[in-house]
Amino acid sequence: MSDDGGLWLLALGPAGATGLYWMLYRYYRNTDKSHAFERETDVQAQAVTGADSDRKIDEIKGTRETRISGDNVHAYRNRVKRIRTDSS
Repeated sequence: MSDDGGLWLLALGPAGATGLYWMLYRYYRNTDKSHAFERETDVQAQAVTGADSDRKIDEIKGTRETRISGDNVHAYRNRVKRIRTDSS
């Protein structure tokens, strides 16, 4: 094997690594397929208003309780429920 014939083999390694890097970069970045939210979406601003049901219910100041009454921290089966879908 001559020295000139093996040079392309040495160049193939870095060129292949660069090509693989660029392919993975384009695949995971999706720069050519991304949605340009700022350019393609029209957002209409409206005045901020409070709802009629926004009213103060209770206020607690200076409490020394370490727990909230009625909490369900340890009753995880009551907190987490399965979502059941009807198969019909």
